Amino acid sequence: MKGAVLRKPGGFNDIYKHKPGADKDRTHYCPGCGHGILHKLIAEALEDFEITDRTIVISPVGCSVFAYYYFNTGNLQVPHGRAPAVATSVSRANPGSVVISYQGDGDLAAIGGNHILQAANRGENITVFFVNNAIYGMTGGQMAPTTLEGMKTTTTPYGRNPATDGYPMKVAEMLNSLYAPTFIARTSLHDIANIRKTRAAVRKALQYNMEKKGFSIVEVLSMCPSNWKLGAVESQNWIRDHMLEVYPLGTLRDRGAEVAPRVRPRPELDPARVRETLGLGEGSGVKLERPKETPVYPNPSVRIAGFGGQGVLSAGVVLANLGLEYGYNVSWLPSYGPEMRGGTANCSVKIQDGTIGDTEATKPHVLIALNRPSMEKFEPIVASGGTLIYNSTLIDVTPSRKDIRVLAVPITGLADELGNTKVQSMVAAGAFAAATGLFALDDIVRLMPSLYSGEAIVKLNEKAVKAGFDFVRGIKS
Repeated sequence: MKGAVLRKPGGFNDIYKHKPGADKDRTHYCPGCGHGILHKLIAEALEDFEITDRTIVISPVGCSVFAYYYFNTGNLQVPHGRAPAVATSVSRANPGSVVISYQGDGDLAAIGGNHILQAANRGENITVFFVNNAIYGMTGGQMAPTTLEGMKTTTTPYGRNPATDGYPMKVAEMLNSLYAPTFIARTSLHDIANIRKTRAAVRKALQYNMEKKGFSIVEVLSMCPSNWKLGAVESQNWIRDHMLEVYPLGTLRDRGAEVAPRVRPRPELDPARVRETLGLGEGSGVKLERPKETPVYPNPSVRIAGFGGQGVLSAGVVLANLGLEYGYNVSWLPSYGPEMRGGTANCSVKIQDGTIGDTEATKPHVLIALNRPSMEKFEPIVASGGTLIYNSTLIDVTPSRKDIRVLAVPITGLADELGNTKVQSMVAAGAFAAATGLFALDDIVRLMPSLYSGEAIVKLNEKAVKAGFDFVRGIKS
């Protein structure tokens, strides 16, 4: 025997290409942290079970937020605590997949407490890896639901007091009171013997997932040297000396041998019933033929940005609706601050013949910037060879990019000339149509009654579309 070959497990990416910076061969975790150990155990299991290519890892806010840097799987990063809810939808929509929810204690036991409780109670076919280090790790070392009595954190500087802060939450025991879960175990990473037991629990939980036997959770006690303010070895000993008494290790439940595979049929939706349920209309009723002239961008990715109240989101909705009428697949993803009107707002629109895998326009072919902050923020991400349409009424600087087409369009000014600033969105839609050749002006006008109600409103928006379209065509000529 020539000796072992040391390499990364096949469940990992060889190079962490999504990780920013130069150190793409190492993780972002602190020295002595347990996340890296657990990652390795999961990645090895994915390779050994040959399920890497059909596994989807859901990671929420917390130290695990960047799990998608590392796992060579499908990955979704979701809001704080919502991983079980997203994992539920992914598992039900993709019954052939292995779905993992990877969560920390602040995430799962605090803001996500109800989500994990309901997913477990339904017996969803997901595997949850729950990292318990008794503290909020990423956000500053605050008290978590799992923080021990007397333990000092940034929000309990004198130690956790049950009289005011409650008692440490025992998630595994709580979930064990439910009927539906198949496998519940608590393990630790503080020494080699327990790492081996964690490895076995990880594999059993994934095996039950592959066999469609419902909900499994492995709670893993893990070191957090940075927030505990201890060395790596001291952190391992701290788990042994303090955490094990509160969180005893072992398998609380294993019903895998008696549980029959549970496969929920993937629902087939009737479009007519969906429209009826949601109160949607039938659309324009007009079957549009795409322009014979090849558009500048056959499957465009679009970003529209400006102040709330400028019609940013409305412009995106209009483009998405037009794309639907032409038979494209479309997506519309809004993003705006809590104040919305007067605050910043942007949206991503994708109009494609094929499947849309990512709804955010991270490298848009077209950017429509309605104010200066938006242009300065998003101009750098426009794809080389793309188009920037900027609102020259409000933006008094010239874009700096030389590798993109720049069109200065007085979007606000054209709307004001029509007597209503609110039609900026339709001026922008007309400018987009002229710049890309994706939509014909006459078709947009024909569809206006299906987008707006009231004859006066329809006529005003028709004029706005034409104003934006004609202005850009005038630039081109």
